[in-house]
Amino acid sequence: MAHAPGPSPHRRGPNTRHGGAQGPSARRLHCATAPLATLAPFARFTRFAQLTPLVRRMARIALPRQCLLCGLACDPMPQGPICAACDAAYWNEPRLRCTKCALPLPPLRGGSASPARFVCAGCTRVPPMLDATLALADYRPPLERLALGLKFHSRLAVAREFGKRLAQLAHDHPACTPRPDVMAPMPLAHGRLIARGFNQAWEIARPLARSLGVAAEPTLLQRIADTAQQSRLDRGARRRNVATAFRVRQPVRGLHVGLVDDVMTSGATLDAAARELKAAGARRVTCFIALRTPPD
Repeated sequence: MAHAPGPSPHRRGPNTRHGGAQGPSARRLHCATAPLATLAPFARFTRFAQLTPLVRRMARIALPRQCLLCGLACDPMPQGPICAACDAAYWNEPRLRCTKCALPLPPLRGGSASPARFVCAGCTRVPPMLDATLALADYRPPLERLALGLKFHSRLAVAREFGKRLAQLAHDHPACTPRPDVMAPMPLAHGRLIARGFNQAWEIARPLARSLGVAAEPTLLQRIADTAQQSRLDRGARRRNVATAFRVRQPVRGLHVGLVDDVMTSGATLDAAARELKAAGARRVTCFIALRTPPD
């Protein structure tokens, strides 16, 4: 009797691994393995997304964001280091300032608002090398905490806040029309830079230049003399102390240079730097200061 031909070794049956329709066992195996490998990255992302709000809540409890002025864990806190109440109380002081050195001026009492009326007596008597100075506020309590925290406690968020606010001030300021061609930080002495680990003026200059859309050069000026601290000297000694402290390291001929620093006290240091820039051919020097020390 002739036997029916058996299945060819080259034909795959319906329930073999590589066949067409798979049996129940094979389907269960496929569903249990392949999707897990395919969806593993998405599962990890989902678990991370679920953990992120929890981590944020725990961070707010363990590390509350405190306002650097009032010291309170204000809620909600803005993106900067200052709460909304302190922002309204201390940053929005309407005050006339000398266009040359940013010292506060007395209120105008009638008459024409000529440019000469916005220059203080000292700058009228001895014009500085600076063409203009912009300052956010006076160096006074509690705002002084911001400058001290930046300089001595490495609170770099303060520098970003200073840079952002100086850019806002510059947008509508006549001294910045047209914009500076380049922003340069006031340089630190080499030893002081190594000890501190950063130049606070450069940390302010970077976000300021970025917001204004201008170039920033950290080494445009070099401090070639490690002078005595200005705070220990009187006004005349301060000017002599920094008279030859700086050197211009890059071409500035015909440029409008923006000088950036955290605090301006007598103005002697900035004036000495402006003198060197003008000697190197700078067309204009505008100073950008976070806080200005008021007169004694």
